Amino acid sequence: MITIPLLLLIFIVYTFFKSYNSIIKQRNQVENALASTDVLLKKRYDLIPNLVSSVKQYMQFEESTLSKIVSLRSSLMDKSGTEEARMKQDTELTSLLGKVMVSIENYPDLKSNSNMLHLQQSLMEIEEQISAARRSYNASVMQYNNTIETVPSNIVANFMSAKRKTSFEISSSERETVSVKELFNGN
Repeated sequence: MITIPLLLLIFIVYTFFKSYNSIIKQRNQVENALASTDVLLKKRYDLIPNLVSSVKQYMQFEESTLSKIVSLRSSLMDKSGTEEARMKQDTELTSLLGKVMVSIENYPDLKSNSNMLHLQQSLMEIEEQISAARRSYNASVMQYNNTIETVPSNIVANFMSAKRKTSFEISSSERETVSVKELFNGN
């Protein structure tokens, strides 16, 4: 006959293993979502030299912006920084690319160049895919963080030394309304 303490022990062991496996699966989902984002970022990074080269032929605009784009691309390809630092650099790169794309509107010859049109279209498609991948990553992070912070799985998470993951976030300057006039003036 099964006694109440034995049933309680079975329940505790079952809950422990169920929570442990859930945390592992969700952590792996977060890592998979981040890896998917990295694949898309790599595609974007591969386009950047072509974009910079095409833009340089037409504009003498903001050499420092183009240099910063190339520098950020290089540092992000290195992958030596923390996850949070890489997210911040990627956000900065996204902002700079947006400024370049808006500034292209000032150059009719560049805007109508077939190579530039193809680059713009490719970059816009990749940016949309990156945005979707970031949403997927953030959803995975939220589910993981909820699991490691709620009872009873938080007990198992503490045992595993599971740490909270960081979501992709935009900077406060990107939350502000964009002034097209400032972008055209290079500010």
